[in-house]
Amino acid sequence: MNRILSKNIVFITGAFVSHACWDDWKLYFEGKGYNTIAPPWPGKDADAVTLRARHPDPVLAAVTLEDIVNSYARIIRSLPEKPILIGHSFGGAISQVLMNQGLAAAVVAIHAAPPQGVFPYELNFLRSGWKALGLFTSLNKTYMMSFEKWQFAFTNGMSYEDQKNAYYAIAIPESKRAARGGLTSAAYVDFKKPHVPMLFLAGTKDQIIPAHLCARVFKRYRDKGSIREYKLKDRNHYILGLPTWRQDAAEILDWIGKRA
Repeated sequence: MNRILSKNIVFITGAFVSHACWDDWKLYFEGKGYNTIAPPWPGKDADAVTLRARHPDPVLAAVTLEDIVNSYARIIRSLPEKPILIGHSFGGAISQVLMNQGLAAAVVAIHAAPPQGVFPYELNFLRSGWKALGLFTSLNKTYMMSFEKWQFAFTNGMSYEDQKNAYYAIAIPESKRAARGGLTSAAYVDFKKPHVPMLFLAGTKDQIIPAHLCARVFKRYRDKGSIREYKLKDRNHYILGLPTWRQDAAEILDWIGKRA
């Protein structure tokens, strides 16, 4: 269970962004001999411009976290071997749920949202994502993060021009039902269960998924015979698109290679 033998990688996208956020990462790992896919969530099978034009999108609004997990599970079961799951943000939580279902050879959780059982009380998390829950708005309409919220939650510390370019490149509407699912049994993980190798990455500048929250999730895993590591770096939530992305990808590759 503590060796990583798979040559398949499934990149799992987080909330609020297009699966195109993985384009460079896919090319990098394919260049290192891995087979990679980055499937879109149900209702998000288009580019960012098209998805924004659909907002408020009743089809996407109907998508639940259970739908998303089941979609990834079907894709994973169609592969020739269990893949390495690399998930960012809400995708990091989904990766842990899929691992709990026995569908992963390893998990890399990049600035990952918490599974059920770790309540996210951190102030910046609440400030960044509270509206996505749609507590006082219709669940039949999608939520679109504003540019101002994007500047705070994803791209803090970056130049205005880089923030704007990132927003229009990958920011998309979100299902409030899916966001709420993170607080339900659809996000359940058994923290005492033996698990495949796990690597947690956290960022000191991350507002929406603060490093403190990542550390609390990491510490909840209890099995002493299972491998897990935690790394903290000077990153915001836009880690996948920062100039340092290749360095982070290389360290993940090295971590995988040491356990092959």
